[in-house]
Amino acid sequence: MEPTADSAEQAPTEVSAALREAVEAVIGAEHGTIEPNANLIHVGLGSLEMMRLVNRWRRDGLPVSFRELAAEPTLEAWQRHFDAVASGPGEATA
Repeated sequence: MEPTADSAEQAPTEVSAALREAVEAVIGAEHGTIEPNANLIHVGLGSLEMMRLVNRWRRDGLPVSFRELAAEPTLEAWQRHFDAVASGPGEATA
């Protein structure tokens, strides 16, 4: 099977240290223990903690979408979302 354009887009995303540290701090995980593709809900992140993170990032000027983050709760997916909202003029949704 030949690689497709879609499979190229599925390459692992480099997760920023700030994102990783923010999530680790909220759930009390040791530094570096959360895999980039681990489901954050399964490692202890609840919806209240997720909303606190979203509110902090919005106050810092990053228009993240709670809905987008909740739909795919992994560090990799969140980093892709952050990269998209930081580089594009689109608005985040609730």
